[in-house]
Amino acid sequence: MFIIDQLTEWIKEGMVDAITSQYEGIFESVNSQVSDVATQVGQTPQGWNGGVFSMIQTLSETVVIPIAGMILTFVLVYELIQMILEKNNMHEFDTFNIFKWIFKTFVAAYLLTNCFTIVMAVFDLAQNVISQGATVITGNLDVDTNMDNLRSLLEDMGVWELIGLWLETNIIHLCMWILSIVIFVIVYGRMIEIYLTVSLAPIPFSTMANREWGQMGQNYLRSLFALGFQGFLILVCVAIYAVLVQTIPSSDNIHAAVWGTAGYTVLLAFALFKTGSLSKSIFNAH
Repeated sequence: MFIIDQLTEWIKEGMVDAITSQYEGIFESVNSQVSDVATQVGQTPQGWNGGVFSMIQTLSETVVIPIAGMILTFVLVYELIQMILEKNNMHEFDTFNIFKWIFKTFVAAYLLTNCFTIVMAVFDLAQNVISQGATVITGNLDVDTNMDNLRSLLEDMGVWELIGLWLETNIIHLCMWILSIVIFVIVYGRMIEIYLTVSLAPIPFSTMANREWGQMGQNYLRSLFALGFQGFLILVCVAIYAVLVQTIPSSDNIHAAVWGTAGYTVLLAFALFKTGSLSKSIFNAH
């Protein structure tokens, strides 16, 4: 009996150490995910990766702008013809319309040549809002775990209960690893989407001079604001998540704490997925 008791105690101590390590690793993973998300959404396109930004800017200025210039020429000529013909087949034509057309041409050319600056101004504005929002959100994004309380709870459990809890923590640890990949894809995918959208900026900007074709440019601007302020919605999701999980580690029910953390992380991933469509819905972007 003495040997069995000693063996049981040895297994129990090993299981307590293993569960404690897994439990702490789960919350370290949570803290890492949350802090990384909060950091990434506060970056502007040029600040997130300077090399990629420089490449996108070069492509836009050397490849896309010439195409946009041809589109702008077509749009302006089309509008000039339409303006001349709309007055009873060129009768009673108001010469002031020519000055209006010249002014519109100047504005359109200015917008096209400075489209990259305008696009970056949108993201600078969004980043400023995100930075101010981060200072208002005073909650701690790190989840603190009371390991002494956890160890005392584990030591009161039986061997089979510890084995079951050890299996649970392994499953949750795997789930958290998968969710961290999902969150990584969402946050970094947004930045890739921003770069792709910015690379074609001259084309929609070239259509803004015309009332009919200008819908493309207006929708593009709404899409830019939606992408920029999606970062603010992501920050709000992270802040809500951080508040929700703060009370989990202090729970006396270890099973509920472990599964509650997994549940809230799944909820965070789902909410991050929804930020893109919600932001586009708010700014009426298609």
